[in-house]
Amino acid sequence: MRILLVEDHEELAGQIAKQMKHAGFIVDRVASIRDAERALDDYPYSVTLLDRRLPDGDGLSLVPHIRKRQPASRVLMLTALDAVDQRIEGLDAGADDYLTKPFNLDELMARIRANLRRREGDETPPVVVGALSFDFSTQSVAVGDRPLMLHRRELCLLEALMRRSGRVVKRQKLMSEIYGIDDEIQPHALTILVSRLRSRLDDADAGVDIHSARGVGYVITKRRTC
Repeated sequence: MRILLVEDHEELAGQIAKQMKHAGFIVDRVASIRDAERALDDYPYSVTLLDRRLPDGDGLSLVPHIRKRQPASRVLMLTALDAVDQRIEGLDAGADDYLTKPFNLDELMARIRANLRRREGDETPPVVVGALSFDFSTQSVAVGDRPLMLHRRELCLLEALMRRSGRVVKRQKLMSEIYGIDDEIQPHALTILVSRLRSRLDDADAGVDIHSARGVGYVITKRRTC
């Protein structure tokens, strides 16, 4: 899942991004309302973490843009403005949650997880292809009844393919869901990642194939048996 972090305090933004990446999220860091608007126009975000005091204005003014462009995205305000009326103002403006600075990073992660559960809903069933299942609400993968542990980018790639199982997912779409804005992407990075994920799934006897549509993208399907 991809998260937009709008925070101009460089040290704090770095700490938050590190914690979220460790938890398996793709994180795009920006420091202004203008840059946040551009990111929201270009990429889908499950959660937006939004500071209020930004160099080009009150982050709260960004909420209508988020609701227009990405209505399903959860908005969590991160701010030193902790008066009751200011918190009410943020929630009434359309934010889903409000966390005042200073805050504990573990609490922030717990709130992100809680907001994602509310977004996905409790009744969303896992997607199953072959013996492989992917639960989007918990970001967990299993082969039969055995959990399968994947590295962060392998998990992001598999999620993007499983959400569209049986359909070709374009390379550009996969790249946007796997890599963050600031990531240094090496040539053939996606090809190498797909090859690595194929090996992991084969080793786990997942019963799926990842096919290449040359020059277009990739598709995951149930493996045919003779």
